[in-house]
Parts: sequence; C-alpha cells; structure tokens
Amino acid sequence: MQLVQANRVKSQPLAEDYTNHFAEAAELFDYNPWQEEDWRRRAEYLEHTASLRLDRGELTGFLHTYNLEIGNTHSEVKHSLRLLAMQDCSVVAGGQQAGLFTGPLLVIHKAITIIRKAREAAERLGRPVVPVFWIAGEDHDFDEVNHWYAWNAQSGVERFRLEHPSGLKTAVSRLHFESWAEALNRMDEWLAPSDFKDGLMERLTAFAESSRTLTGYFARIMGWLFGSHGLVLLDSDDSRLRKLEVPMFEQLLRQSSAVNRRILEAADAVRGLGYTPQAEQSPGNVNLFFYDERGERILLQKDGSGFTDRKRTFQLEEETLLRIMQEEPNRFSNNVMTRPVMQDYVLPVLGVVLGPGEIAYWALTRGVFHEVGYRMPVIIPRLEFTLVEGILQKNMEKYGLSYNDVMDCFEERRAEWLLDQGQYEVEELFSETRRRFLELYRPVLDTISSLNPGLAKLGETNRQKIVEQIEYLHKRASDSLESKFASGLRQLDRIHLSLKPLSKPQERVYNVFAYLNKYGSGWIDELISLPYDNDGGHRLVYF
Repeated sequence: MQLVQANRVKSQPLAEDYTNHFAEAAELFDYNPWQEEDWRRRAEYLEHTASLRLDRGELTGFLHTYNLEIGNTHSEVKHSLRLLAMQDCSVVAGGQQAGLFTGPLLVIHKAITIIRKAREAAERLGRPVVPVFWIAGEDHDFDEVNHWYAWNAQSGVERFRLEHPSGLKTAVSRLHFESWAEALNRMDEWLAPSDFKDGLMERLTAFAESSRTLTGYFARIMGWLFGSHGLVLLDSDDSRLRKLEVPMFEQLLRQSSAVNRRILEAADAVRGLGYTPQAEQSPGNVNLFFYDERGERILLQKDGSGFTDRKRTFQLEEETLLRIMQEEPNRFSNNVMTRPVMQDYVLPVLGVVLGPGEIAYWALTRGVFHEVGYRMPVIIPRLEFTLVEGILQKNMEKYGLSYNDVMDCFEERRAEWLLDQGQYEVEELFSETRRRFLELYRPVLDTISSLNPGLAKLGETNRQKIVEQIEYLHKRASDSLESKFASGLRQLDRIHLSLKPLSKPQERVYNVFAYLNKYGSGWIDELISLPYDNDGGHRLVYF
C-alpha cells in the first residue's frame, strides 16, 4: 500500500478555512487544533470540570454492557474501558448515523481518524486517551442510511435500498426489521467470488441473526472492523443512556430560549465572516425532539410559557415536560445543535472528529456550550482517502490522467483523448464540408430568388435538408469512431466512476465491502498504523 498526498475536495468554505486558514474562522471555536498547547489546555479543563459530567462509574458501566451486547469484546476494548474509568482519561469521539453495511466509505475514514488521533493525543499529552464512536441512533432520516452503492460492470453505479419497516418518522434505532434476507442476497449477488467472500458473507449473516435494528447491525460490523484497535461504541438512542442524560436534558429545556438565542447570534457571526450558516434557525426553536404517543419524533417549539410542535397539535407546560423527562426520558432526544453539548456531558471529550459539513454545524454551537457552562472540545477535521486499485492506477498512467484531472476536468480530458484517436480529423473534415457547401450554395439561392421569388423558400428548405444529411453522416462517423475505440472509452469511464461516482467524491458513495471482498480487512489496519500526519488532509491510497 502506498499513500500520496492529494488536494482536498472543496465542499464547505467554512470547513476549508478551519482546516487550512484557522485564523479566518477562529472566533467561532474555543481551541485551535493545530496548536499543541490548546490540546493541553483542553485536557486540564476536563480534569477541572469533571463534576459537570456524567459519573465515570455510570458511564463505563453502560459502555461495558452495550459493547458486550454487540460483541465488541476485544481485549483492546476492555482495556479502553479500564482506562476510561480513570479520572485523567479523556476521549477522542466522532459519530455517524448507522448506515446499511456501514454506509459510505467516509464512515470508515472517520473511525480511522478517531483511532489515530486518540493514539497521537495520548502520546503527546502523556495521559490516556480512548477512541469512542458515537452512533447517532436517535436520528430519524431513514433515507440517509437505508442504502448502499456498488459498481456494476454492466450498469455502472448501482443502488440497493432497504424498505422502511413502518413508515413512522422515528429514531432509526427504534425501527425493527424482521429479516435481512433481501439485503444479504443482494450483497451476495454483487460481491464477486474471491478468497474473502465466503468469510464476509458468514460474518454478515451471523451479525444479521443477532440484530433487529439497523443500529445494532452497524455496531456489530464496526466492532468487528475496529474493536481490535480499542474503539468503544455507543448508541445515542439507547434507553439506558437516555436515563443517564436526564440532567442535561432538563438544563437544555429550562434554558431553551437562551440556548436558541445563542444559536441565532452564532448564525449572525457566521454570516458576518462571509459564510452561509449550515443550518437555518428560527426564534422559538427548542432544539430538542419529543416523541408523541405514536412514537413519532417531533421538534419542540416554544409557545408562550409552554411548548408545542410546528403544527400546534399539542400544548405542554415546562413542568409537565420536566416530569415526563423524569418518568419517560426515552421520549426526548437532541437535535443537531444540542447533540454536541450532550456528547460533552456524557463523555470527557478531548477532541471530536468531524467532516466538513459537521464542522460548519458545530460553528453554530460555541454559545450553546458556554450557556450551559462548558467549552467546546477541540474539533478535528476528518481524514479523507480515495482508494485507487492497481488496475485503475495503470490505466490512469496509460491515459496520462492525474487525480485532479479526473475530479476537475474529466470530460475535457476524455474528449481530448478521443480527438487524438482521429476524431479531430473527422470534425475538421465535416466542418470544412459544411462550410464549403454553404459557401457554394449561397449563389444558387441568390440566382433562383432573382428568377422567381417563390423559389426562395423552396431553396432554403433544400439547403437545410442537405445540411441535415451532412450532420447525420457526421454523427454516424463520430459514433463509428467511438465504437472503434469503445474499449478505451470504457476504461476512461471506469476511472471516472471509481474516483468520482455520481459526480461526488468516492468516499461519499461507495461501500467498504467491495474492497474488503478483494483485499480483506488488512488494508484498514495499515491505514490506521502507517506513519503520516493526522492533519485532516486527503490521501490517495494505492493498493
């Protein structure tokens, strides 16, 4: 395996500046991730504010039980939990929704970043730091997690979609599936025979038999891939965790008006720096979700002295909601603006690994942290990788294509290659033929019009038909040329589909199992252990 530095795919201006020009966005955050002193200040702050967070014994007790249930029982995970019980231990956290078969590759890249950054922080600070993956099981956007994409030689990029089991807008962790058979059958059909396929399908089938939710299935796969590196997993919608979160939920509800004011002020600050806020906010937003009697997840709104939903279908006073929190804590969950501070209440977060869009979301939350008496953790840009297989690398060299060519100007380079194969001569020939015909035909039109004005329209129609015939032959010649060089064009298109499927970066589309099937899981272990800077950069991984 070889790693080569590449340009990051620019997607979010605020995140780009955070990573490459921190001073431009510094006022939106509490710590500079590129200064070691800020890491030390954060570690010391966590020690001094330990009483503001969840009791370590309760935290590690829950995490031990949860990881045992999902089979994440590696000795390294047990070691991580023993360390986490110590007061001077902190965590590098990061999270994602539970995608089908782990979802897109960026989830794998995030876990790699969490593990590497935890190790690096522990070395530099001389104190224990544990990697934790926060599964966002409370999210209800099923369409974001119900599918995976694969490449098919016949049809290109192919999508498999899991049907919603109930249609209810509720947390993904609360959706129960009776069978994974269809998803497993499609995975089996898609994966080509290899030395690793039988073992992969056996694992996926065994994990499926133990899982009734997408979150549980996801957790078991992630534990298998990363448990040997000490990665601790948690589901943010676990009812046992929800009970432990009640004190912070109460605080967020009581201070909801002040919290939302802070978010609105942050949005103004973001605009003042020339960026667009990642999330639109409005007055009256409580930034907490409430589950109604059917189990549907509803965003709470302030309504005078009470609370309601956007459609005003109910009205509840603050004391009523506080009582429900005590009696039925599972009826509450965070939104994207309050989840960061809840994570900081549950875990001693030294740093949090975020993708570009998440960094932009978190830029709105500094005031929320301060409102509840906290400070933001160090925000760590997620590492980005593009996986380049051997045959792909050879073909890129064959056609003289760089990674930037594929990402930024592929169609132009493809057209240039085809012109070099002879299309240029064809284009020139037909262009000249059309020009000379029009030049020769102009006197004919002038002559017949002078003889009989009524012939002018007929002459123009005749001219257009001849031009159409020339264009028709031009197209047929171009098609024949493309057919002659179809093999080369297929290779070019395969390069493009591998690196930029659906006009998106590879990591946002393809699933990891294609690569696990071809190369096993050792390449993930290599990416975790190889020496390179944990700088949030983008690297090409050559197999």
